[in-house]
Amino acid sequence: MSVYKIVEIVGTSPTSWEDAAKGALATASKSLEDLRVAEVIRQDVTVENGQVTSFRIRLNLSFKYRDGV
Repeated sequence: MSVYKIVEIVGTSPTSWEDAAKGALATASKSLEDLRVAEVIRQDVTVENGQVTSFRIRLNLSFKYRDGV
Protein backbone atom coordinates (compact mmCIF):
# COMPACT_ATOMS: atom_id res chain seq x y z
CA MET A 1 0.00 0.00 0.00
CA SER A 2 1.21 3.49 -0.83
CA VAL A 3 0.16 6.77 0.73
CA TYR A 4 0.68 10.15 -0.92
CA LYS A 5 0.60 13.64 0.49
CA ILE A 6 -0.69 16.62 -1.53
CA VAL A 7 0.54 20.21 -1.27
CA GLU A 8 -0.50 23.29 -3.20
CA ILE A 9 2.10 25.58 -4.74
CA VAL A 10 1.99 28.67 -6.96
CA GLY A 11 4.54 29.50 -9.65
CA THR A 12 4.96 32.71 -11.65
CA SER A 13 6.73 33.62 -14.87
CA PRO A 14 6.93 36.70 -17.07
CA THR A 15 6.75 34.52 -20.22
CA SER A 16 4.25 31.61 -19.93
CA TRP A 17 2.21 29.25 -17.76
CA GLU A 18 4.52 26.43 -18.85
CA ASP A 19 7.57 28.29 -17.52
CA ALA A 20 5.67 29.09 -14.32
CA ALA A 21 4.90 25.39 -13.81
CA LYS A 22 8.45 24.27 -14.63
CA GLY A 23 9.93 26.82 -12.24
CA ALA A 24 7.56 25.89 -9.43
CA LEU A 25 8.30 22.18 -9.89
CA ALA A 26 12.05 22.76 -10.03
CA THR A 27 11.92 24.69 -6.76
CA ALA A 28 9.61 22.20 -5.03
CA SER A 29 11.73 19.22 -6.11
CA LYS A 30 14.66 20.62 -4.09
CA SER A 31 12.83 19.89 -0.83
CA LEU A 32 10.15 17.31 -1.73
CA GLU A 33 11.15 13.76 -2.63
CA ASP A 34 9.37 11.29 -4.89
CA LEU A 35 7.11 13.81 -6.63
CA ARG A 36 4.48 11.82 -8.53
CA VAL A 37 1.82 14.08 -10.04
CA ALA A 38 1.36 17.81 -10.62
CA GLU A 39 -2.25 18.79 -11.20
CA VAL A 40 -3.06 22.22 -12.61
CA ILE A 41 -5.70 23.77 -10.37
CA ARG A 42 -5.82 27.28 -11.76
CA GLN A 43 -4.15 29.58 -14.26
CA ASP A 44 -4.30 33.36 -14.26
CA VAL A 45 -2.35 36.40 -15.37
CA THR A 46 -1.33 39.69 -13.81
CA VAL A 47 -2.37 42.71 -15.86
CA GLU A 48 -0.87 46.21 -15.73
CA ASN A 49 -1.97 49.03 -18.04
CA GLY A 50 -3.91 46.53 -20.15
CA GLN A 51 -0.87 44.30 -20.71
CA VAL A 52 -0.11 40.84 -19.31
CA THR A 53 2.92 41.19 -17.05
CA SER A 54 3.12 37.71 -15.52
CA PHE A 55 1.58 34.26 -15.71
CA ARG A 56 0.59 32.41 -12.53
CA ILE A 57 -0.20 28.75 -12.13
CA ARG A 58 -1.51 26.93 -9.07
CA LEU A 59 -0.54 23.27 -8.78
CA ASN A 60 -1.39 20.42 -6.46
CA LEU A 61 1.69 18.22 -6.07
CA SER A 62 1.53 14.68 -4.78
CA PHE A 63 4.52 12.88 -3.34
CA LYS A 64 5.08 9.66 -1.46
CA TYR A 65 4.32 10.05 2.24
CA ARG A 66 7.01 9.09 4.73
CA ASP A 67 6.75 9.15 8.51
CA GLY A 68 8.23 12.31 9.97
CA VAL A 69 7.61 14.42 6.84
